Amino acid sequence: MTGADMALPAQDERTLPAVVLRDIDTRPLEEAVGELQMLIEQHGHVIVVCSPAAPTAVQRRLHTLRSLLESDRIAVFRPDLPPLGLAVLARQLRQLASCDLSPGVLASAGRLLVHYLHSGALLGSVARLDRVPVNLKQHAKSWMPGSQFAVLAHPQPQLVRLGPEATLDGPEFGTWMLVAKGQLQSDWVGATLAPAWNVQGLRETPLPAASPGWWGTGKIIEFCTYLPDLSVLYQLVTSVRRGTCHWCGIDVIGDRCVFCSAVPPAPEGAPAVSRRT
Repeated sequence: MTGADMALPAQDERTLPAVVLRDIDTRPLEEAVGELQMLIEQHGHVIVVCSPAAPTAVQRRLHTLRSLLESDRIAVFRPDLPPLGLAVLARQLRQLASCDLSPGVLASAGRLLVHYLHSGALLGSVARLDRVPVNLKQHAKSWMPGSQFAVLAHPQPQLVRLGPEATLDGPEFGTWMLVAKGQLQSDWVGATLAPAWNVQGLRETPLPAASPGWWGTGKIIEFCTYLPDLSVLYQLVTSVRRGTCHWCGIDVIGDRCVFCSAVPPAPEGAPAVSRRT
């Protein structure tokens, strides 16, 4: 992880602790290289979970470190999720890291598990929200005193003004919900949304530092539903067909290797696709 506030408490006794690459963009380069090299020597492979909304300097530094180490054992995973959803997904990967999964399958699992998350927020304003489409009428109503908006960012963007009939499309399977409260006062998420989504359990956590910037306001209650059980996560991952990367030989799920970025060779006669790093 690139931020300590994104390292959620362990879900169970098997959940591995997160390693936080603190101040990765401001620390001396040689110090950051040494830390990452040590992690590779200790664990063999490193999966770095980073938000696409992270400062450009952070993303640039991660790719610089990977290039300097000339290593295909570092995967930089940047799922397009709000901060709380990203933290939840990172914890699920920490849960799975205790299982007998190869590094390539574990890193690829993030792409699969992201489809089982519903991540959104209750906002006091959408005037500065640019992560989810906001029409002109909704934008105008956001300036009205007391207005609140229920927003789903993933898996499908959705935005409704809060009212008696307001609802969001939720998961069609049993989940738990994690809630992080900012400066907004409301019980709608826990009292209305969670029952409507048939949430089986609800927990609270501090609001990630990146959340106000991501949602465009500090008047926020962020939420994310997820599958909490390690056995279910493991079954999902192991039920998917695996392949072998033709470039580095690691086991993967899907078409693109998360470590070396290679894709399967093009069929004979088809245009070639170059390897990207």
